Amino acid sequence: MRYARPVIAGPAAALAAILGATAASAATTWTIRPGGAITATGMKVVSTDTKTGSNWTCQSVTVTGKLKSGSGLSGSGAGSVSAVTFNSCTNPLGKTSPDPLRVIFEITATDLPWHINVGSFSTGVATGTISHMQMQLQGPGCTAVLGGATATATDGHVRFRYTNSTGRLKILTTGGNLHFYNVTGCAGLWNDNDPLTISGTFPLSPRQTITSP
Repeated sequence: MRYARPVIAGPAAALAAILGATAASAATTWTIRPGGAITATGMKVVSTDTKTGSNWTCQSVTVTGKLKSGSGLSGSGAGSVSAVTFNSCTNPLGKTSPDPLRVIFEITATDLPWHINVGSFSTGVATGTISHMQMQLQGPGCTAVLGGATATATDGHVRFRYTNSTGRLKILTTGGNLHFYNVTGCAGLWNDNDPLTISGTFPLSPRQTITSP
């Protein structure tokens, strides 16, 4: 097993886009209970280059952070992610069974803390983004930066859906802006400017109730 260490201002339209909200469902204030320190571990989290179809799977990803607590809260910066640990991230090379060659990748979260934003609410489900994201990828003969608009910008984000009844936060494969940059080697698995999606479900501990207002 390999381990890695672990905006909002502008026109209303831009804010709605980054929070994953629509004009019809955008929320203005939020209530979060109990808030405070949170941890969440997602199992078999898959990251995919949607242009080449190549992916890697982390057997688990553990996130540590905190949420604000109370009512009348802003959705922008409603919480933060202080640490992310990617565990046993592998890419199977080759199609033969039962034991295809597996390459281990080390993923490191950078520019922490990341930001947790919530933007819309409907029937017990809050939708928002994790923003200010950037990561480094390293493996045998392969390195890359995973980020937003550029290799140096800290504007990467993914969209999520949090369901109060289950306490689970699901990272969505739509609505994000992550890409590969500064790709060196990697055997064509991914290339500069290729889009990247992340898919995983993270049960929050302790379970949170996030509503609007």
